[in-house]
Amino acid sequence: MKVNIIIIALLLIGGTLSAQQITDKELSEIKASFVKDPATRAIQNILTNDKNIRENAINRERQGKVDHYFKYRVSVRGITDQKSSGRCWMFTSMNVLRPGIMAAYELSEFDFSHNFLYFWDIFEKSNLFLENIIATAGRPMDDRAVTFFFEHPVNDGGVWNLYYNLGEKYGVVPQSVMPETAHSDNTSGLLSLVNERLRKGGYALRELAAAKKKSGLQAEKLATLKDVYRVLALCLGEPPATFTWRYKTRSGEIREIANCTPRRFYEEITPDDYSPANYIMIMNDPTRDYYKVYEIENYRNTIEGVNWTYLNLPNEEIKKAAIASIKNNEAMYTSSDVGKAFDRVNGVLDPGAYDFNALFGVDFDMDKKARILTRQSGSAHAMSLIGVDTDENGAPLKWQLENSWGTTINGGYLTLTDDWFDEYIFRLVIHRRYLGEKAIKSLDQKPVALPAWDYMY
Repeated sequence: MKVNIIIIALLLIGGTLSAQQITDKELSEIKASFVKDPATRAIQNILTNDKNIRENAINRERQGKVDHYFKYRVSVRGITDQKSSGRCWMFTSMNVLRPGIMAAYELSEFDFSHNFLYFWDIFEKSNLFLENIIATAGRPMDDRAVTFFFEHPVNDGGVWNLYYNLGEKYGVVPQSVMPETAHSDNTSGLLSLVNERLRKGGYALRELAAAKKKSGLQAEKLATLKDVYRVLALCLGEPPATFTWRYKTRSGEIREIANCTPRRFYEEITPDDYSPANYIMIMNDPTRDYYKVYEIENYRNTIEGVNWTYLNLPNEEIKKAAIASIKNNEAMYTSSDVGKAFDRVNGVLDPGAYDFNALFGVDFDMDKKARILTRQSGSAHAMSLIGVDTDENGAPLKWQLENSWGTTINGGYLTLTDDWFDEYIFRLVIHRRYLGEKAIKSLDQKPVALPAWDYMY
């Protein structure tokens, strides 16, 4: 009787389908499909005694087939390390600018202070969270937007537009001016405390709004931001308002920039046309129409900043633009699902690197669209796209990425096959001069709005 009640309760809309329990007949058929022939027994013996499935799935036929040589490569030098933080977007946004800075200042090496920008990123995201709570204070606690805000008050993830927003408002400084700390290198503990205080402040704001005490909202927000600032300053140090930077040129000359503000330094090291109007985020998302512009609502870090906006393009157009940029010695911000088909030992990203189908006798294959829609794949990590190798006809064979995980894996550089590019590269930021005519015309359209909790973001 109880089983029948459960089945009736699970009837789908329209009444054409109902939930079915596994019958004894079906279970017998499923069990019979697992045939313990000698090969199956051997695989079972291996897997039950070795927890590393990936190593057992290595495709030996692909080993050594992908080298790390490239016909065209941007002049980059030095590998950064984001340590245990989600700041890949920040490191990558800055890494693509470093070659130009080293050339302009005649430097052998250079790095930004990521700690400086991280401070302002979390501080501004905190303000955005509190303003979002005030704006939605009249909605129920289980409203989709309210739930989303309280689940994710702030985190250290992001995309290129967040770097642009911060640079325009606060500027940047060299690494030596505000070095990393234990909490910028490992952000989880700090973020946990900031989010706890923000949730407390957000709840207080909703209580004030419910009690019709609107005059107290900004005072409560300010009190919360003071506490957030204190936590950040104690863990990261206070960002300098001005600084003096001494550096040594490649020839050994000591130079100095004195009494400089972060905003002025940002203006000096940033290309004159550096803006979302010229540096375009392009995306390959086969679940949506190509040559359309999309905007992720509320995906920014400053109230006044620009949202994450991108132009969706087919891979063929993206590759043409990327090759042109690399040939002109311009690296690009890019992001991908780096954990998929990643041979960490050799620093190679290749869809054929592992053969799980052969190991298990199970077909795991899905196309890019299906992986996105089912949440099996999505952009997870930002890196700089710096190199491409082509055949005699100019068609790409493989690409190179500059990573921000230190030098342990292949000296800090990853090589991806062109097939991997098709399957797991999602977006990059590129100057509009490298885009085709149809893509440039598409930029004039009004963006299609997408929520921040959309399946791709």
